[in-house]
Amino acid sequence: MKFQNQTLVTEFLLLGLTDDPEMQPLIFNLFLLIYLLTIGGNLLIILAISSDSHLHTPMYFFLSSLSFTDICLSTTTIPKMLVNIHTQDQRISYTGCFSQLCFVLVFGSLENCLLVVMAYDRYVAIYQPLRYTTIMHPRLCVLLVLLSLLMGIVHGLLHSLAALPLSFCTNVEIPHYFCELAQIIKLACSNTFINAMLIYSAANTFFGLPLIGIIFSYVKIVSCILRMPSVRGRYKAFSTCGSHLFVVFFFYGTGFGVYLSSTFSNSSNKNAVASVMYIVFPQLVNPFIYSLRNKEMKTALRRLITWKPILSWGLGL
Repeated sequence: MKFQNQTLVTEFLLLGLTDDPEMQPLIFNLFLLIYLLTIGGNLLIILAISSDSHLHTPMYFFLSSLSFTDICLSTTTIPKMLVNIHTQDQRISYTGCFSQLCFVLVFGSLENCLLVVMAYDRYVAIYQPLRYTTIMHPRLCVLLVLLSLLMGIVHGLLHSLAALPLSFCTNVEIPHYFCELAQIIKLACSNTFINAMLIYSAANTFFGLPLIGIIFSYVKIVSCILRMPSVRGRYKAFSTCGSHLFVVFFFYGTGFGVYLSSTFSNSSNKNAVASVMYIVFPQLVNPFIYSLRNKEMKTALRRLITWKPILSWGLGL
């Protein structure tokens, strides 16, 4: 089959969230504020954990890894959007677009895997408390994070390399504020059957299986908590898992909402707005969820902000 108007694409156009010029300053200020809060909040979490030896435990090691991932994921999308609005230039190079696509997939998948690792950590802490320090030793914690990163890289490269051979026609307008995989595939003139199958297979592998793992862990956790004779013990166990469980619901809930929005709505603009709930807001609220619901984090943050003596750095798992 021959495709008409096929050309060598050197750049794409990111149309953003709206084409209303009066809305652009509001969107710029809003996303600038969101980005600064995201970076500041997650950076405070990392600094608080690294500066307080009492927080050098597996749970907080994974939390600091999650905060670092949130910073990276937000930095992959929001700064380019802000630059485009400020300069009134919607262009992004072909290389820049595919690089952004790859990094979004890498860090999105990494965050997904870290949530599974954190669920496993809470499972071991509650289901096998006497063996917790033996099972969750430092080498295993580092290995789990590295394995999560490897899975994220594989996921990102899998889709990016599969999309590189695609040919594009004269329409290079992406109705989004970043280079999203689904939108790029829609612009392709060539056959995208393999890409569609990869998306379906990878969604089941990199997101479906981890979600099943999280559900299994929390079924075990809840059944163990309900068997505890002490009300105080049950409350402490629930409070320990509450923050992570809320983050899991928020992450997967917004992702599922975006999926439903794209399924039942043909409006690309609405899909772009819906994806903000998945790509932007979880990274913004995660630091507040963990700091507001955790007394140890509150103490560490208070000590950090008031410049009290900082203990020496060490993983200390």
